[in-house]
Amino acid sequence: MSTGRAALPHPDTVRHAVATALEAPSVHNAQPWRWRIGPDRVELHADPDRRLPFTDPDRRDHLVSCGAALATLHVALAASGIGHRVERYPGGDRDHLATVRFTGRPPTAADRTDALLAPAIRRRRTDRRPYRDGGIADHTRAALTARAARYGVTLHAVTDPVARHHLVELELDAARELRARPGHAAELLVWTHRYADSRDGVRTGSVPVGTPGPREAGLGVRFPAGSLPVPASTTDLATILALSTPADDDPARLAAGEALGVVLLTATRAGLATCPLSRILETVRTRSALAARVLRTAEHPQLLVRVGRAPDDRELPATPRRRLRDVLLRGD
Repeated sequence: MSTGRAALPHPDTVRHAVATALEAPSVHNAQPWRWRIGPDRVELHADPDRRLPFTDPDRRDHLVSCGAALATLHVALAASGIGHRVERYPGGDRDHLATVRFTGRPPTAADRTDALLAPAIRRRRTDRRPYRDGGIADHTRAALTARAARYGVTLHAVTDPVARHHLVELELDAARELRARPGHAAELLVWTHRYADSRDGVRTGSVPVGTPGPREAGLGVRFPAGSLPVPASTTDLATILALSTPADDDPARLAAGEALGVVLLTATRAGLATCPLSRILETVRTRSALAARVLRTAEHPQLLVRVGRAPDDRELPATPRRRLRDVLLRGD
């Protein structure tokens, strides 16, 4: 007779799934997570040493990033045929974000649907170039909305021209406020000028050479000019999506990150380029104005995402990730 323990997944399969979760996006590619792997579970912990205190004083970006990694782990486990359940904030430790317990049974039907996103994990890139088309097919938009809703997260599309204009204004306002924030410039410098052999931070090869053409000033322009070519006279026609939550506590931010993870993978699977945007959310004033003036919601915005068709068929370089051994916690 089989025992519950005999039905647990092979350790190598679990390690591969966790290594795959490291492909998740994170603010400034800081990769602010730590993992502990046990025979019947995987734990996700926030890494306080990788929080950006001047950019992200309230930990929103930090937790959204970790939530994206948790969602990526979920997809990777489901694709490996590993049944599991996620226990969020299982104890009193604020940095112990989730424990993923193996059920010893096959994935549920919903999880098997999520497993279809697994091939998109390695293909997904943060594409900071202007997009030539922001059209999203109705069935794709419905899938994006439904996947976000499973985490209690509302997906908004900013399509009204007036709202889009307000969005650009808020982006510029946030940029000005952040530039004046003590420590912010130095923090940005740290994460955009990493050592050549580092496996984190934002590389010049992932940042456009500039902003040629009539691209909307300031929208999504965050890092110093890089070396990624951009076709001449490309107007950014991206659709802007926003993720919001009824509450604005740590669990809500983690949930927004989980929704972000599956939304990005769903868009990638549909052949769309994506680029998360968080700057407007990083000042109290512009975040409040985003909810009231742009989204017209009583919910709390947690992140924006540019979605659309890439300007060309160029395969963007993969951004380096830390090795699994470097992010593992040891012991019980």
